[in-house]
Amino acid sequence: MSKFELYLQEHPTDVVIVVDDLASTMAAAIVAKKQAITLAHIAAGTRSFDITMPKEINRLVIDGLSDILFTAGFSNNSIANKEGAELSKVYMVGNILIDNIRYNRERMEKLSFDGIEAVKDLHLRDKGYIVFTLNRKALLTNKDNLEQMIRSLLKAAGEIPVIAPLREDAESTLLALGLRNGFDLHNLYLVKPLGYLEFSYLTSHALGIVTDSGNVAEEATFNNVPCITLNSYTEHIETVKIGTNVLVGEDAGLLGSSVADMVAGKWKSAAIPDRWDGRSAERIVQTLLERS
Repeated sequence: MSKFELYLQEHPTDVVIVVDDLASTMAAAIVAKKQAITLAHIAAGTRSFDITMPKEINRLVIDGLSDILFTAGFSNNSIANKEGAELSKVYMVGNILIDNIRYNRERMEKLSFDGIEAVKDLHLRDKGYIVFTLNRKALLTNKDNLEQMIRSLLKAAGEIPVIAPLREDAESTLLALGLRNGFDLHNLYLVKPLGYLEFSYLTSHALGIVTDSGNVAEEATFNNVPCITLNSYTEHIETVKIGTNVLVGEDAGLLGSSVADMVAGKWKSAAIPDRWDGRSAERIVQTLLERS
């Protein structure tokens, strides 16, 4: 914070733009406002409504300090307005993540399954596998329930390969569960975490995705890939109401039935939410220019 404060003092600045809900985002927001500089927040108005989450506190602080709130959807607008933000400072510009997908689409499509080191020996085919990600501490900590969820996932997947790019702690947890109770993990392929382009290629060509990541669910909606989220809420409800996403919480039975529907091709019709068109950055820049 002190370094950023010094930077702002040495470099005349009209606007500081902060993104998302990290502690570093909040720190930069605080410094900018102490220097009396206009503060703009990208991905404003996202809420879990769980005040025990550190990120939820970050969101409240950042939005409260911001002069301009750039939101991804109507639900985020509604939250910002209900919390007292003036209509004149809230702009629905769409989801900035989608800009990244569109910007990198050509580079991504130059990849192939054979060219991705982590999966080249699995002989994957388009729409012939499920991608599984796992990061939430709440899921990893409750090992008995996690075991039931993995069992349900693999049983419903049948012979469809489940590709899991996992971090070391999640990988070791799953391997320990398999060894502890000896259940069959033969169709679960644990691979090392992938780079952005490789992971995006893998998810965009999947039969479906099972994840606890909101960002992965957002990208799945844009790519029209069926997605199951292992959580009871999402910061972008558009992925559920309009997009391809379904929330199953931590319910093993519901997960199993949802994966069975995915494999059988019985998924809901979906569309791309309003303004998730890859032009969010243009709207952000245009708004800042008009307000300057």
